[in-house]
Amino acid sequence: QVQLVESGGGLVQTGGSLRLSCAASGRTRSASYMGWFRQAPGKEGEFVATMIWSSGITFYADSVKGRFTISRDKDKNTVYLQMSSLKPEDTAVYYCAARDTSFEAYKYWGQGTQVTVSS
Repeated sequence: QVQLVESGGGLVQTGGSLRLSCAASGRTRSASYMGWFRQAPGKEGEFVATMIWSSGITFYADSVKGRFTISRDKDKNTVYLQMSSLKPEDTAVYYCAARDTSFEAYKYWGQGTQVTVSS
């Protein structure tokens, strides 16, 4: 099992920045892929960004490309999501997730952290 704990959400004005953190513990070898997803009120959850832990290769949703950056600290088993140029449509609960391979769904999830961008 992998435990994921997010932190860093909050309220920010349009154009502002926030950094989310996700600390992994437990069987972290099963967290070969770590990613961020979000769900806005009344909407389906959507992919935001992901990183292959070993190589650092990253992928982003088109809606956040150029504004958000996913990064990691291997020593701390922590993945970050640096969010800049925030827009009201970025308002959502952000979830950290992990999976072992690209052939399976993300099966480890954090509790979520609220990000609210005011206009």
